[in-house]
Amino acid sequence: MPEKPGSYQYYDAEGTIIYVGKAKNLKSRVSSYFHAEVDRFKTKVLVSKIWDISYTVVNTEEDALLLENSLIKKYNPRYNVLLKDGKTYPSICVTKEYLPRIFQTRTINKKWGTYYGPYSHVGTMHAVIDLIKKLYHPRPCKQPMTEEGVKGGKYRVCLEYHIKNCSGPCVNKQSWDDYQKSIQQAREILKGNTRQVQRELKEEMLKLAEELRFEEAEEVKRRYILLEQFVSHSEVVSHTIDNVDVLSITNDEKVAFINYIHVSNGQINQSFTFEYKKKLDETDEELLQLAIVEMRERFQSHAKEIILPQEVDIDLEGVTITIPQRGDKKTLLDLSLMNGKQYKFDRLKQAEKLNPEQKLVRLMKELQDLLHLPKMPYQIECFDNSNISGSDAVAACVVFKKMKPSKQDYRKYNIKTVVGPDDYASMKEVVYRRYKRLIEEQQPLPDLIVADGGKGQMEVIRQAVQDELGLDIPIAGLAKDDKHRTNELLFGFPARVIGMKDTSELFRVLTHLQDEVHRFAITFHREKRSKHALHSELDNIKGIGPKTRDELLNSLKSVKRIREAELTTLENLIGHAKAQIVYKYFHQEE
Repeated sequence: MPEKPGSYQYYDAEGTIIYVGKAKNLKSRVSSYFHAEVDRFKTKVLVSKIWDISYTVVNTEEDALLLENSLIKKYNPRYNVLLKDGKTYPSICVTKEYLPRIFQTRTINKKWGTYYGPYSHVGTMHAVIDLIKKLYHPRPCKQPMTEEGVKGGKYRVCLEYHIKNCSGPCVNKQSWDDYQKSIQQAREILKGNTRQVQRELKEEMLKLAEELRFEEAEEVKRRYILLEQFVSHSEVVSHTIDNVDVLSITNDEKVAFINYIHVSNGQINQSFTFEYKKKLDETDEELLQLAIVEMRERFQSHAKEIILPQEVDIDLEGVTITIPQRGDKKTLLDLSLMNGKQYKFDRLKQAEKLNPEQKLVRLMKELQDLLHLPKMPYQIECFDNSNISGSDAVAACVVFKKMKPSKQDYRKYNIKTVVGPDDYASMKEVVYRRYKRLIEEQQPLPDLIVADGGKGQMEVIRQAVQDELGLDIPIAGLAKDDKHRTNELLFGFPARVIGMKDTSELFRVLTHLQDEVHRFAITFHREKRSKHALHSELDNIKGIGPKTRDELLNSLKSVKRIREAELTTLENLIGHAKAQIVYKYFHQEE
């Protein structure tokens, strides 16, 4: 193969193109697939399917990039990155008619006009169209119009003319030259060159005023003010930055989101995020190379500078690659990255609405990555104690499966071996009892244990689980601040704080876990305590149950009145046999 830049194509046994690539040096690039040990499994699969190779030589690396991009679009090879482009997003079309129209559309046919967009944010597109309508009143009708028809008086003005939405170019109420000038200025606004249009309007306004044509100057002034108000709401970065492309990448396991921003005259006039479905675990550099060519072609950008988050091996004639570390350009790059992350988040939310299970799996995966767990924490168990000065000491265990409470697996424990208010000893006893029983019953063990507390609680759980039972279960802790609010996730021995935003969904799930175990333990403790508080002397009478006790108390109101009651009174309330038992209990001495 030649040692020149170009594009190469791999074919399978059926003669179908399965991969298209580009290279500065075709020979060294293609041979690297076969002579070197390929690290990535998916690339090995691709190589095993290659049956034939063809290539196209070009003059420059930029031509190779363009050729690769066009071939991928044409053949959609199985192992190439799949660009999920925004065909569903609307664009703005300026038609090629004698009297051009301006409207939004989702259908792209370049024979009919010039397209600007697509616009991922529909509100922005409507704002631009509304501005153009207020400034220039382009004709809104769909009627085909020709030069002969206008000159021959073939057309009539419609309602849009009378309500001042159209200046009537079809009947020469507005001259053809004036209409074309308006359309040209509208094109500049769609390109983002608003400052240039402002300068032209200001010059025209001053010229008309000098010629004492004040009514016309007032109309131009109205346009100038409208445009100025629109620009003031736009994102202005720096007036020194002009005609610059900005790209950033946000990665997922299978998908990459690349955001593109174009800056002209210090102002952002285009922002769009593309979604690339990865096929061969492509690197960020490979994806950015594809995106640069695709976006510059799609948005017809001729920017002489491209701002990127990292070095990319790409050589475009007359184009400078910048990786900023600070200043206005770094601010632009951060803004692009923020847009890409937001787009990824929005797509994730959309998918999770259609499939709620996806959200739960994502949260489990997020926790696994955060704590570097060997597997996703499908089952999480959390422990808490509750007592008042050691009395009525209890503990609780709550179980979350797939990030949701599994209430049938909740367990309550009465503390048996610990005397006095010793939370650590109580925690150790309960954890030991819990997992010893699970082992004996051959029940599944949790993927993660969470202590409602800090390092002390984590250590006693570790002693019970690892030292005494010989189990290898990851242990985390949820510590609280002075105001009794959860503020830290601890993990490892020695325990270290795991950084996590308190506004994240995962943090809310862990807080829910802690609140749930606290609620369950407190509720159990109150139940136990209330039984002691409501103990009656009637409970000591053998043969008298809670139902009979409640009947006597409801009727006679107190134990004193029950003691003083006649036998006949008791017989009328609870029957002869039970009345004899109660009466004898209170009158033993007699």
